Amino acid sequence: MISPSDGLFLLGAGVLAGIVGTAGGITSLISYPALLAVGLPALLASKTNIVALVACWPGSALASKLELSGKGPWLRRWVLVVAAGGVVGSALLLSTPAGVFSKVVPFLLVVAAVSLLLQPRMSRWQEKHQKRGDRFLLPCGLFSMSAYNGYFGAGSGVMILALLLVTEDENIARANVLKNMLVGVATAISALAFIVFGRVAWDAVAPLAIGGFAGSTVGPAVARRIPGDVLRWLVAFVGVAVAVRMWIVSG
Repeated sequence: MISPSDGLFLLGAGVLAGIVGTAGGITSLISYPALLAVGLPALLASKTNIVALVACWPGSALASKLELSGKGPWLRRWVLVVAAGGVVGSALLLSTPAGVFSKVVPFLLVVAAVSLLLQPRMSRWQEKHQKRGDRFLLPCGLFSMSAYNGYFGAGSGVMILALLLVTEDENIARANVLKNMLVGVATAISALAFIVFGRVAWDAVAPLAIGGFAGSTVGPAVARRIPGDVLRWLVAFVGVAVAVRMWIVSG
Protein backbone atom coordinates (compact mmCIF):
# COMPACT_ATOMS: atom_id res chain seq x y z
CA MET A 1 0.00 0.00 0.00
CA ILE A 2 1.12 3.54 -0.80
CA SER A 3 1.30 5.81 2.27
CA PRO A 4 -0.15 9.35 2.22
CA SER A 5 3.36 10.82 2.07
CA ASP A 6 4.24 8.53 -0.84
CA GLY A 7 1.03 9.63 -2.55
CA LEU A 8 2.04 13.29 -2.25
CA PHE A 9 5.49 12.42 -3.56
CA LEU A 10 3.97 10.67 -6.59
CA LEU A 11 1.61 13.60 -7.16
CA GLY A 12 4.55 15.99 -7.35
CA ALA A 13 6.52 13.59 -9.53
CA GLY A 14 3.53 13.30 -11.85
CA VAL A 15 3.30 17.09 -12.25
CA LEU A 16 6.99 17.35 -13.10
CA ALA A 17 6.86 14.31 -15.39
CA GLY A 18 3.83 15.71 -17.23
CA ILE A 19 5.56 19.04 -17.81
CA VAL A 20 8.82 17.45 -18.97
CA GLY A 21 7.22 14.82 -21.19
CA THR A 22 4.77 17.05 -23.03
CA ALA A 23 7.44 19.76 -23.43
CA GLY A 24 9.63 17.36 -25.40
CA GLY A 25 11.51 15.47 -22.68
CA ILE A 26 11.09 11.97 -21.29
CA THR A 27 8.16 11.53 -18.91
CA SER A 28 9.18 8.11 -17.62
CA LEU A 29 12.65 9.22 -16.59
CA ILE A 30 10.87 11.03 -13.76
CA SER A 31 7.73 8.99 -13.12
CA TYR A 32 9.33 5.52 -13.29
CA PRO A 33 12.11 6.22 -10.72
CA ALA A 34 9.43 7.80 -8.49
CA LEU A 35 7.50 4.53 -8.50
CA LEU A 36 10.67 2.60 -7.68
CA ALA A 37 11.37 5.05 -4.86
CA VAL A 38 8.06 4.26 -3.14
CA GLY A 39 8.86 0.55 -3.19
CA LEU A 40 7.27 -0.90 -6.34
CA PRO A 41 9.26 -3.69 -8.03
CA ALA A 42 10.57 -2.96 -11.53
CA LEU A 43 8.00 -4.87 -13.60
CA LEU A 44 4.99 -3.70 -11.60
CA ALA A 45 6.35 -0.14 -11.68
CA SER A 46 6.58 -0.24 -15.47
CA LYS A 47 2.96 -1.38 -15.90
CA THR A 48 1.72 1.10 -13.31
CA ASN A 49 3.70 3.89 -14.92
CA ILE A 50 2.21 3.29 -18.37
CA VAL A 51 -1.35 3.19 -17.00
CA ALA A 52 -0.85 6.43 -15.04
CA LEU A 53 0.70 8.31 -17.95
CA VAL A 54 -2.43 7.91 -20.08
CA ALA A 55 -3.63 10.99 -18.16
CA CYS A 56 -1.01 13.11 -19.93
CA TRP A 57 -2.75 12.53 -23.27
CA PRO A 58 -5.95 14.57 -22.71
CA GLY A 59 -4.04 17.19 -20.74
CA SER A 60 -1.67 17.78 -23.63
CA ALA A 61 -4.53 17.85 -26.15
CA LEU A 62 -6.38 20.53 -24.17
CA ALA A 63 -3.26 22.70 -24.08
CA SER A 64 -2.37 22.22 -27.76
CA LYS A 65 -5.44 23.33 -29.71
CA LEU A 66 -3.37 25.81 -31.73
CA GLU A 67 -0.86 23.22 -32.98
CA LEU A 68 -3.54 20.54 -33.51
CA SER A 69 -5.67 22.71 -35.79
CA GLY A 70 -6.12 20.89 -39.11
CA LYS A 71 -4.08 17.86 -38.01
CA GLY A 72 -7.04 15.51 -37.41
CA PRO A 73 -6.82 13.68 -40.77
CA TRP A 74 -3.05 13.19 -40.39
CA LEU A 75 -3.43 11.79 -36.88
CA ARG A 76 -6.23 9.43 -37.91
CA ARG A 77 -3.97 8.12 -40.66
CA TRP A 78 -1.36 6.89 -38.19
CA VAL A 79 -3.49 5.87 -35.19
CA LEU A 80 -3.72 2.22 -36.24
CA VAL A 81 0.06 2.01 -36.76
CA VAL A 82 0.91 3.28 -33.27
CA ALA A 83 -1.91 1.24 -31.73
CA ALA A 84 -0.54 -1.94 -33.32
CA GLY A 85 2.92 -1.11 -32.00
CA GLY A 86 1.48 -0.58 -28.52
CA VAL A 87 -0.18 -4.00 -28.64
CA VAL A 88 3.09 -5.71 -29.60
CA GLY A 89 5.07 -3.92 -26.90
CA SER A 90 2.58 -4.65 -24.14
CA ALA A 91 2.41 -8.31 -25.17
CA LEU A 92 6.20 -8.53 -24.88
CA LEU A 93 6.11 -6.94 -21.43
CA LEU A 94 3.35 -9.25 -20.20
CA SER A 95 5.40 -12.26 -21.31
CA THR A 96 8.68 -11.02 -19.75
CA PRO A 97 9.61 -12.58 -16.37
CA ALA A 98 10.11 -10.04 -13.59
CA GLY A 99 13.73 -11.05 -13.01
CA VAL A 100 14.63 -10.60 -16.67
CA PHE A 101 12.92 -7.22 -16.82
CA SER A 102 14.85 -5.96 -13.80
CA LYS A 103 18.11 -6.73 -15.60
CA VAL A 104 16.99 -5.13 -18.89
CA VAL A 105 15.64 -1.88 -17.42
CA PRO A 106 19.03 -0.26 -16.60
CA PHE A 107 20.04 -0.53 -20.25
CA LEU A 108 16.69 0.87 -21.40
CA LEU A 109 17.10 3.83 -19.05
CA VAL A 110 20.56 4.57 -20.46
CA VAL A 111 19.20 4.39 -24.02
CA ALA A 112 16.43 6.82 -23.01
CA ALA A 113 18.89 9.25 -21.39
CA VAL A 114 21.22 9.16 -24.40
CA SER A 115 18.35 9.72 -26.81
CA LEU A 116 17.27 12.74 -24.77
CA LEU A 117 20.76 14.23 -24.93
CA LEU A 118 21.03 13.55 -28.68
CA GLN A 119 17.72 15.23 -29.47
CA PRO A 120 19.27 18.66 -30.25
CA ARG A 121 21.78 17.07 -32.64
CA MET A 122 18.97 15.17 -34.34
CA SER A 123 17.08 18.43 -34.77
CA ARG A 124 20.13 20.20 -36.21
CA TRP A 125 20.70 17.31 -38.61
CA GLN A 126 17.10 17.57 -39.71
CA GLU A 127 17.46 21.29 -40.40
CA LYS A 128 20.26 20.52 -42.87
CA HIS A 129 18.38 17.63 -44.49
CA GLN A 130 14.90 18.84 -45.31
CA LYS A 131 14.10 15.71 -47.31
CA ARG A 132 10.53 14.44 -46.99
CA GLY A 133 8.51 11.66 -48.49
CA ASP A 134 10.21 8.41 -47.48
CA ARG A 135 7.15 6.19 -47.61
CA PHE A 136 8.54 3.52 -45.29
CA LEU A 137 10.53 5.48 -42.70
CA LEU A 138 7.55 7.06 -40.92
CA PRO A 139 5.27 3.97 -40.62
CA CYS A 140 8.10 1.60 -39.73
CA GLY A 141 9.54 4.07 -37.24
CA LEU A 142 6.18 4.77 -35.61
CA PHE A 143 5.41 1.06 -35.28
CA SER A 144 8.76 0.08 -33.76
CA MET A 145 8.90 3.07 -31.41
CA SER A 146 5.31 2.50 -30.28
CA ALA A 147 6.22 -1.12 -29.55
CA TYR A 148 9.10 0.10 -27.40
CA ASN A 149 6.71 2.55 -25.73
CA GLY A 150 4.39 -0.35 -24.84
CA TYR A 151 7.29 -2.38 -23.43
CA PHE A 152 8.95 0.31 -21.32
CA GLY A 153 8.33 3.77 -22.73
CA ALA A 154 11.21 5.94 -21.53
CA GLY A 155 12.74 7.62 -24.57
CA SER A 156 10.09 6.60 -27.08
CA GLY A 157 8.63 10.10 -27.17
CA VAL A 158 12.01 11.68 -27.94
CA MET A 159 12.62 9.10 -30.67
CA ILE A 160 9.20 9.75 -32.21
CA LEU A 161 9.79 13.51 -32.01
CA ALA A 162 13.07 13.15 -33.89
CA LEU A 163 11.34 10.96 -36.48
CA LEU A 164 8.57 13.53 -37.02
CA LEU A 165 11.09 16.36 -37.34
CA VAL A 166 12.83 14.44 -40.11
CA THR A 167 9.76 13.17 -41.96
CA GLU A 168 6.82 15.44 -41.23
CA ASP A 169 7.29 18.91 -39.71
CA GLU A 170 10.48 20.87 -38.99
CA ASN A 171 8.69 23.08 -36.44
CA ILE A 172 9.58 21.52 -33.09
CA ALA A 173 6.53 22.86 -31.23
CA ARG A 174 4.09 21.37 -33.79
CA ALA A 175 6.06 18.13 -34.09
CA ASN A 176 6.14 17.84 -30.30
CA VAL A 177 2.33 18.10 -30.07
CA LEU A 178 1.88 15.46 -32.79
CA LYS A 179 4.30 13.28 -30.85
CA ASN A 180 2.26 13.74 -27.68
CA MET A 181 -0.92 12.61 -29.45
CA LEU A 182 0.69 9.53 -31.04
CA VAL A 183 2.41 8.47 -27.81
CA GLY A 184 -0.93 8.94 -26.05
CA VAL A 185 -2.61 6.44 -28.37
CA ALA A 186 0.12 3.83 -27.95
CA THR A 187 0.17 4.32 -24.18
CA ALA A 188 -3.61 3.99 -23.88
CA ILE A 189 -3.59 0.71 -25.84
CA SER A 190 -0.81 -0.70 -23.67
CA ALA A 191 -2.53 0.48 -20.49
CA LEU A 192 -5.72 -1.31 -21.48
CA ALA A 193 -3.76 -4.53 -21.98
CA PHE A 194 -2.12 -4.23 -18.56
CA ILE A 195 -5.44 -3.49 -16.85
CA VAL A 196 -7.09 -6.53 -18.43
CA PHE A 197 -4.24 -9.04 -18.39
CA GLY A 198 -1.73 -7.79 -15.84
CA ARG A 199 -1.40 -6.38 -12.35
CA VAL A 200 -1.39 -2.63 -11.69
CA ALA A 201 -0.79 -0.74 -8.42
CA TRP A 202 -3.90 1.43 -8.47
CA ASP A 203 -3.03 3.29 -5.27
CA ALA A 204 0.09 4.56 -7.07
CA VAL A 205 -1.70 5.16 -10.38
CA ALA A 206 -4.14 7.71 -8.91
CA PRO A 207 -1.72 10.38 -7.59
CA LEU A 208 0.72 9.93 -10.47
CA ALA A 209 -2.08 10.26 -13.03
CA ILE A 210 -3.56 13.37 -11.38
CA GLY A 211 -0.14 15.00 -11.30
CA GLY A 212 0.59 13.93 -14.88
CA PHE A 213 -2.65 15.46 -16.15
CA ALA A 214 -1.95 18.75 -14.37
CA GLY A 215 1.64 18.89 -15.61
CA SER A 216 0.74 17.99 -19.18
CA THR A 217 -1.53 21.02 -19.45
CA VAL A 218 1.55 23.18 -18.83
CA GLY A 219 4.14 21.26 -20.89
CA PRO A 220 3.18 22.47 -24.40
CA ALA A 221 3.40 26.10 -23.24
CA VAL A 222 6.83 25.36 -21.77
CA ALA A 223 7.91 23.89 -25.12
CA ARG A 224 6.90 27.12 -26.86
CA ARG A 225 8.84 29.44 -24.56
CA ILE A 226 11.69 27.88 -22.57
CA PRO A 227 14.97 26.37 -23.87
CA GLY A 228 15.26 22.89 -22.46
CA ASP A 229 19.05 22.34 -22.22
CA VAL A 230 19.35 22.49 -18.43
CA LEU A 231 16.24 20.39 -17.88
CA ARG A 232 17.40 17.93 -20.56
CA TRP A 233 20.72 17.31 -18.81
CA LEU A 234 19.11 17.09 -15.38
CA VAL A 235 16.55 14.51 -16.48
CA ALA A 236 19.19 12.52 -18.36
CA PHE A 237 21.40 12.51 -15.24
CA VAL A 238 18.51 11.18 -13.15
CA GLY A 239 17.92 8.42 -15.69
CA VAL A 240 21.56 7.31 -15.72
CA ALA A 241 21.76 7.46 -11.90
CA VAL A 242 18.68 5.24 -11.56
CA ALA A 243 20.11 2.86 -14.18
CA VAL A 244 23.40 2.54 -12.28
CA ARG A 245 21.56 1.95 -9.01
CA MET A 246 19.34 -0.74 -10.54
CA TRP A 247 22.32 -2.39 -12.24
CA ILE A 248 24.16 -2.59 -8.89
CA VAL A 249 21.09 -3.96 -7.09
CA SER A 250 20.22 -6.52 -9.80
CA GLY A 251 23.82 -7.58 -10.27
